Amino acid sequence: MTEHGGVLLRPATADDAPAVASISRAARESAMPWLPVLHTPEEDLAFFSATLLGENSWVALVDHAVVGFICVKGEQIDHLYVDPAHQGHGIGSELLSVAQGLGTPSLTLWVFERNHAARDFYSDHRFEEVERTDGAGNEEREPDVLMRWTR
Repeated sequence: MTEHGGVLLRPATADDAPAVASISRAARESAMPWLPVLHTPEEDLAFFSATLLGENSWVALVDHAVVGFICVKGEQIDHLYVDPAHQGHGIGSELLSVAQGLGTPSLTLWVFERNHAARDFYSDHRFEEVERTDGAGNEEREPDVLMRWTR
């Protein structure tokens, strides 16, 4: 566990799955209202229950409540979300620094092309765009961008 500016970062546990699923849904609805909703809250919970245990996952807590999370598998960041009420306070940056500190030579992630705020966030953290797709490979069928950070 580490503390950064009143934000506690710790490895995620199975008990964090309900908060993580809720944050994912709220953050996606807030930042990307144009995305189709493809899964029920129950499906989200089942998905994140498995993901938290199968990946290197960390949560950010403020006043003992989970307010953000990151999931990394190898060199791939699969999820990084912060509760909309806690965005803009450096929590996403702190979670990203955990992933950057894992010792891998690089990290990659996919971001939707229309999610300009996320693309700007990652660019500000030295991620570069390396590939664009028409979205045929994701379940949302939304054009996306592969971004890479190199140590």
